[in-house]
Amino acid sequence: MKKINKILLFGSILLTLGSFQSCKTELEDRYTDPEQTTLPNIPAFFSQILNNSRLRSEYWHYRTFILMHQAKYTQTAYFANENTMYQQSDSYINDYWKDFYSPGIIGVYRSMERSYNNLSTEEKASRDLYMNTAKVILFDQASKLVDNFGDIPFSEAGSLPLTDVIKLGKFDDQKELYTLFINGLKEINTFLKTAKSTSEFNRADILNSGDLTKWRKYTNSLRLRLLMRISNVDENKAKTEIMDMLNNPTEYPLVDGDNNGDYSTGSQDILLQPLKTYNSSLLDALIELPSYYAPDYMLNTVLKTANDPRTAVLFDKFGETVNGKFVPNKEYQAMPITFTTAQADAQFRKYSVIDSATTWINNKLPGVLMTATETNLIKAEAQERWGTDAAAKTAYETAVKQSVSFYYYLNESSSNNAKATKPSSEVINKFVTESNIVFSGDKNAKLKLIGTQKWLHFGWLQGEQAWSEYRRTGYPILPAFPVSTLNGFQRPPVRLTYPSSEITNNSENYQAVRSKDTRDTKIFWDVN
Repeated sequence: MKKINKILLFGSILLTLGSFQSCKTELEDRYTDPEQTTLPNIPAFFSQILNNSRLRSEYWHYRTFILMHQAKYTQTAYFANENTMYQQSDSYINDYWKDFYSPGIIGVYRSMERSYNNLSTEEKASRDLYMNTAKVILFDQASKLVDNFGDIPFSEAGSLPLTDVIKLGKFDDQKELYTLFINGLKEINTFLKTAKSTSEFNRADILNSGDLTKWRKYTNSLRLRLLMRISNVDENKAKTEIMDMLNNPTEYPLVDGDNNGDYSTGSQDILLQPLKTYNSSLLDALIELPSYYAPDYMLNTVLKTANDPRTAVLFDKFGETVNGKFVPNKEYQAMPITFTTAQADAQFRKYSVIDSATTWINNKLPGVLMTATETNLIKAEAQERWGTDAAAKTAYETAVKQSVSFYYYLNESSSNNAKATKPSSEVINKFVTESNIVFSGDKNAKLKLIGTQKWLHFGWLQGEQAWSEYRRTGYPILPAFPVSTLNGFQRPPVRLTYPSSEITNNSENYQAVRSKDTRDTKIFWDVN
């Protein structure tokens, strides 16, 4: 297995003091700009936060984390029907944990804070833009940890690079962290309203190329996501703040593709493009498990029955070799989820696989942080619950059209030559207004349509978001999961348990969350 090498910036608060001090010295050496200051270079720290493999579409993240966990728990990717299918991998979970803490986003951010705190008032003003935009990424990734684990160390995490003092971080309450993120993002939006970019920031910003309008839209759309996430446990707060945002688009611009179904995906979504030197793909990640077969419910029930135009860029018909000649299958068809491993091994050639150009063998596949489709599906849910049915319908139809545009964009911009032609606007409009996905029925039926389309759009590419929304909404209503015979792991969990390294190295603080550290303990927003 080929884990992508990581730059070890510094040790976490979970390691020994010797390891900490050695890596801390390396961090300072690496990011000191001798032409400007004896302090580590904040722009370089900022670029390092953005250049994180967990933000990119890279092998290790999908092979060891998404495809082994969230994609299974949501049936967004095929998985082998075997005893250990729902058992999380402790070592891989530990890797994910470390990539947030050490080396990782929060550790680098604490070093940014240390450098920032040592600046004069005038110097701080020139670095406020870096601190605020880096915090958007910090909140985005920290909220994913909350969604996966629940309570996490945050307020006291990363003490060594910040203060030179090792303090093992307490586990902060997950609900309080969400409040912190939601309020903090609102403050960042206010800051970005009057902020000005610089050529230095443009160079350091490998995500949005210094476009502060995009940063502001990303900030607000992330806040919108988190507010909707808590809407079943604190509906009054969610309703008030979400509708305030939707009713004030000038104050709260969003990643919504200007509400145009045929929008400019590459320039308007928040996508982290791969480095120009990157020449790999997700081929091995999908083959090794294997996860490249089409998932049953997604293809057979959701896409095929609607004659969905995304089918051609999400899946390939595949086929068999007969007398030395490849014969493609006549139609798209996924293997039944009830197939045993032996049945799958014997019959897989008769069934569809993931499309190679769009996602599988595409070294230009970006990391997906926020899309217009997600934003408009949040709008649709909000309007259906608290606004008008007409506004909900408009947002829903726009979102579905944008999802078609999104996946054809990935396909068209692929490094793979096997590309599809995007259907005409007439075909797409007919699909949205005349197929079985048409926005109709009572409120519950419409919420089901919204939830199912969000799940479909996220797929395995945004597996963490798919799992969170599936737990929050209960949509789509998936077929029964295969039952494992492994005691304690018969069905998918509702949260990930903490990695053993955290339990061992932060044992005193762990005692406060020990009783909640089970695979059946729901995240606070999961009341479905």
